Amino acid sequence: MKRWVLLATLSLALAACDVFVPVEPTLKPQSRPPGLDTDTTAPKPRATSQASAEIRAYLTQVQSAQLTQGLLRRDGGGPDTPFTSDVLSRNFERIAFFNEYTGTLSSGVAGALRRWNVPVRMEVIFGASVPPSQRRTDKQDVTQFASRLSRVTKHPISVSSPGGPSSNFLVLFVSEDDRSEEIDKLSARFPNLTPAALAPLKNLSRETYCAVIAFGQLENPASYGAAVAVIRAENPDLLRLSCIHEELSQGLGLANDSPQARPSIFNDDDEFALLTNHDELLLRMLFDKRFETGMSLEAARPIIREISIELTEANGPA
Repeated sequence: MKRWVLLATLSLALAACDVFVPVEPTLKPQSRPPGLDTDTTAPKPRATSQASAEIRAYLTQVQSAQLTQGLLRRDGGGPDTPFTSDVLSRNFERIAFFNEYTGTLSSGVAGALRRWNVPVRMEVIFGASVPPSQRRTDKQDVTQFASRLSRVTKHPISVSSPGGPSSNFLVLFVSEDDRSEEIDKLSARFPNLTPAALAPLKNLSRETYCAVIAFGQLENPASYGAAVAVIRAENPDLLRLSCIHEELSQGLGLANDSPQARPSIFNDDDEFALLTNHDELLLRMLFDKRFETGMSLEAARPIIREISIELTEANGPA
């Protein structure tokens, strides 16, 4: 029987016999991406509550305001966002070894290197409020991004069939009207996943557009074995795609944000909506075989420096 311990993110999955032990969930506000294609022939979603309608209106206003300010960039970074190997090293340390939002790591004390050692098998789950047309788009976006993550990290990451017993990274698209219901179903599917562990996912503030939690294995808490991402269905297209990029990436082990990270989605300033060239290098570093999962920052620093130089030289001027 595998045993899991919850770390800094949201998470779930695996067989019903798995035991989950909550430790440090991480929630984070979001806002970002584009591609606002509207299918006028798509069936209308079922009637929603006033609370859900108000959140949808609010998030639409957020996206509009961000775009008006020149935020939510989708260009991956360019000549105006150069970075050196020293900057890449610093950003990797802050994003991979610290956790800004909750738990003991928020004190500024570095934790261990957290990542997956087993294949990541994502499953997309929809609340009843999500219409078929949006489901197709969201499923396609998750599938395409999972493929990109696998290519970048060289780690097996794929999307599994609904209800697959081997799914270990669940991605939920749910509204204010059905989020609680869908999260309750997770407890039935995984009896050892306690309500307390799932509570942060159920109690989202309006400013939290999406969230992710990851569980580590009991024998090695830094080694993830399960994860759950929750994305508000009320998000307009760009913010929803942005949530896919950030939560799925953070659920792999890049759990923190840094105000100094640029060009990056791991920064609360919302300048970038989608994964950048800089962020791809962070993900490549995270899964580099020269690291050991659970390694301390002190032990990892020489390797971080070595890899950062290699990546920036190989990719030319950033």
